[in-house]
Amino acid sequence: MKKNLLLLSAFLIGLTVFAQNHKQKDTEWERKFEQLGTQLPTPNTYRTASGAPGKEYWQQKADYKMKIVIDDSNQTLTGSETITYYNNSPDDLEYLWVQLDQNVRAKDTNSALITTNSIGDTLTRNSIVGITGTTDYDGGFKIKSVKSNGRNMNYTINKTMMRLDLEQPLKAGANVSFSIDWMYNINNRMYLGGRSGYEYFEEDDNNLYALAQFFPRMAVYSDNEGWQNKQFLGRGEFALTFGDYEVDITVPADFIVGATGSLQNAKDVLSSEQLKRFEQAKKTYDKPVIIVTQAEAEANEKEKSSKTATWKFKAENVRDYAFAASRKFIWDAMAVKLSDGNEPLAMSYYPKEGNPLWEEWSTVAVAQTLKTYSKYTTEYPYPKAISVHTAHNGMEYPMICFNFGRPDPDGTYTDRTKHRMIGVIIHEVGHNFFPMIINSDERQWTWMDEGLNTFVQYLTEQELDPNFPSRRGPADKIVPYMSGENGLVRPIMTNSEQIRQFGSNAYAKPATALNILRTAVMGPELFDKAFKTYSERWAFKHPTPADFFRTMEDASAVDLDWFWKGWFYGTDYVDVSLDNVRWFQMKTEENGLETRVVKGADQAIDGKNTIERSFGDAPETFVFKESQARNEYRQTMNNSNVQQNAAGKNFYELTLKNKGGLVTPVFIEWTYTDGSTEIQKIPAEIWKINEKEVKKVFMKEKEVAKIVIDPNKLTADAFTEDNVFPRTEQPDRFEKFKGGE
Repeated sequence: MKKNLLLLSAFLIGLTVFAQNHKQKDTEWERKFEQLGTQLPTPNTYRTASGAPGKEYWQQKADYKMKIVIDDSNQTLTGSETITYYNNSPDDLEYLWVQLDQNVRAKDTNSALITTNSIGDTLTRNSIVGITGTTDYDGGFKIKSVKSNGRNMNYTINKTMMRLDLEQPLKAGANVSFSIDWMYNINNRMYLGGRSGYEYFEEDDNNLYALAQFFPRMAVYSDNEGWQNKQFLGRGEFALTFGDYEVDITVPADFIVGATGSLQNAKDVLSSEQLKRFEQAKKTYDKPVIIVTQAEAEANEKEKSSKTATWKFKAENVRDYAFAASRKFIWDAMAVKLSDGNEPLAMSYYPKEGNPLWEEWSTVAVAQTLKTYSKYTTEYPYPKAISVHTAHNGMEYPMICFNFGRPDPDGTYTDRTKHRMIGVIIHEVGHNFFPMIINSDERQWTWMDEGLNTFVQYLTEQELDPNFPSRRGPADKIVPYMSGENGLVRPIMTNSEQIRQFGSNAYAKPATALNILRTAVMGPELFDKAFKTYSERWAFKHPTPADFFRTMEDASAVDLDWFWKGWFYGTDYVDVSLDNVRWFQMKTEENGLETRVVKGADQAIDGKNTIERSFGDAPETFVFKESQARNEYRQTMNNSNVQQNAAGKNFYELTLKNKGGLVTPVFIEWTYTDGSTEIQKIPAEIWKINEKEVKKVFMKEKEVAKIVIDPNKLTADAFTEDNVFPRTEQPDRFEKFKGGE
């Protein structure tokens, strides 16, 4: 009996293991087409299942009044601000969080401590400074006072975050005002790096200031995160709330200032001739008008006025603020007509070192960006968009951005320099839309601003010049990264600080994914409507990844969960192999055909690495079998008509293998013996039942001479050598997958 029990137990264990193995296999087969459902946040009254803001959606507001002074003699910024914070949430708040991003450069910053490094045969100056910290630069905010109603507030500074304790909880629907006085030493960006700072020009002894993160800024409090108070470590950018700004910027009197917002006192800071040119630019649409000429800028370089002037700006409904100031600036502008009554100014500020390249191309690129992005996302709402020339930089803020692209000292430049400059200007101006208007959380999800922006950048580059050599966007350009070494590839849905190969992961892959989604999956018409719906739904709001995923499906009626899972949550790549093709015709009494087997793609002949890849002199045959009438529907079928329709036709059975793991639509190019061609698209759902291998039969009137999978490189297929039939040699896959970016 004991023996029987043991046998029964072993039998049951075997059944369990068998069932588990089959369950695991079934799960593996099905997981790529599972719905995202449980992986996305539960919809609620703030964010709906459709991806739209809910009926109770809310967000906070912060208004700023600032006075800023630049001391050009010792490169310091001194500021005072009054912040009015509006609590539109349903929660009472006992404290507020303020971002102190300049503290990333303070002596006690964690950024230097968590930076990994090693020693090779050589070390650069910057590497040694990074290791030893041997610099006399004293960075970080120096907070002088924090007050509310004239009384000192209790505050705690934790690295790049400052907590302000309130005397009484800030009730839902209420607001509070407080003031902060501060200063900091502006960093030499060419020596210490950074998104903002100053560049020193030794030849004429002048500075160019491009300043951002220069003031204490309110952190975001939202329905999905609470306080977004993750520390700023240098890579993950910013989560910010919208508000109105009044900013006075005091600089040397011969400085020209470009900033977020509309200039309020142009008559006080511009000459009468410059003011006249400024007004002319507002009515000029075909080319930029020079407001401050190169001759005037060069005169300013030499003058070095000891007096000061204050430039006054106002901005409404922006999430951040930045400005640039220098006596070296040339300034040009032109109007861009987007719709009746909406004609923002495209502007550029640049030193003479940027010419002639900047005068020729910068403002043209700004104008094209406003037009294309307004078409595909939401119409640009602000009065201007500025491109500022700063060496080795590319950084964005509302209405203003800092961009590289400098000619050689003699004024000459290559096509590569020109295209890189145009590309970075389009990208950084494009950030006005993602995330300055469609205000995602950059600290958490880099791809939501960089990836979406890079995608529309690609569309803009191609509209500016159909032959523009776009670096990111085309499907084939992402192949080396996606098919590279697994340990270096992480999902797009990864926090900024954990991403490896940052540019490929956060910029190129999501941009390429959206381009493939547009061209290969949804089609431009459906995609463009859905993408614009997302942009307009979430303009001036705080979207999350789930809001984007849900809206794209909601607005298109296309189930895209498989796409988000594969492209955004996984690290598989596209590699579809055409492993076998069999050619058939129906066998008839009048024309008996001999059966001929066409060898499969991986079947060697005579033990050699020579593979048969021809369709043969004659097809295989199949016998027509009449269907029995089993129900009312089948009784209506005419067997002889079906047989007659198939007679003389060519049937091709294709075996497709998914070797990369990422499911994809399949594009098949048929070339017929008469030289004509045809392309068929098979939706990605062909892989629903078997994600590894599928067979599909096609009936063709003509005889086929050649078959190619993904002929136009629309899907980012990593290994195209096995996409062709017939072929004569077994491709060497080893060399293809050595990795690399």
